[in-house]
Amino acid sequence: MIDLRSDTVTRPDAAMREAARTAAVGDDVYDEDPTVNELEARAAEAVGMDAALYVPTGTMGNQIAARTHADRGDELLCERDSHIYNWEVGGLAQLSGLQARPIDGGARGVITPDAVHEGFVERTDHRPGTGLLALENTHNQKGGVAITADEIDAAAAAAHEHDIPTHVDGARLFNASVALDTPAPRLLDNADSVMFCLSKGLGAPVGSMLAGSEAFIDRAHRNRKLLGGGMRQAGIVAAPGLEALDNVDRLAEDHTNARTLAAGLDAIDGLAAETPETNIVLVETDRTAEAFIEAIAAEGVRASAFGQHIVRFCTHWDVDGDDIERAIECVERAMS
Repeated sequence: MIDLRSDTVTRPDAAMREAARTAAVGDDVYDEDPTVNELEARAAEAVGMDAALYVPTGTMGNQIAARTHADRGDELLCERDSHIYNWEVGGLAQLSGLQARPIDGGARGVITPDAVHEGFVERTDHRPGTGLLALENTHNQKGGVAITADEIDAAAAAAHEHDIPTHVDGARLFNASVALDTPAPRLLDNADSVMFCLSKGLGAPVGSMLAGSEAFIDRAHRNRKLLGGGMRQAGIVAAPGLEALDNVDRLAEDHTNARTLAAGLDAIDGLAAETPETNIVLVETDRTAEAFIEAIAAEGVRASAFGQHIVRFCTHWDVDGDDIERAIECVERAMS
């Protein structure tokens, strides 16, 4: 089975398993796990932030950021198809008492400065006020679009004009960095915090990082505990994350495979796929997504429904070029 549902299905390699086996550990709730401390320091450096916090999941990282930046009752500005708004079980409302004000970011999911100014709500006796701007890079729902540094800078600068902090959901931030040939810290020059996943394209089995200023991470540490993310001898799962940080450059292989996959699928009758910017391929099918997924699964390929007629394929380090060619052949058989 060639599993292209997500880059979260990657399995840790031998080096990651060995790192977990031999990891030095301590109680991370007391900041005494040396492996976690090393991971947090390296992660902060990788994104150009002062400090970082290891969290179990990207969703938790985003929700901690929202709770740390904004006050209960505040509004959060976000793109209408963003992960933090659509795919985190209403956590903004449930966990932090925030209400989202979604913004249409167009075909690429880019929030413009004008949209920030238009969406801003001043706090009064009658209105909640805007407390945070959340951006996403790469933008999952838009097909792994890599948002440029200038686009992030512009939106964040508009938010800062209103004294609003900016958080970047960078679950696949390094995919954007590689695709744009732009260092990750440059993508975050104007951001106040960022979350990025170790457990997607970088290949670690568990974990994400939340990074920002020292003061922000100090407050976030308490909110991590509140949300149940205070782990103990977490070095065992953090150690593969250190290995994962060395896997940034190989993301280019996933992007190449995604372009090959998109071209192959687009050539099949009944399918249409645009050239992807990173490792996510969105395919429009003349069947329902469910029927299409069932048909290709019978031929040995797995994908995810992203709409009534839209299916997502996601390349990752467990599939190589030969797998991609076989996947195209399998899909062609299914469509015939």
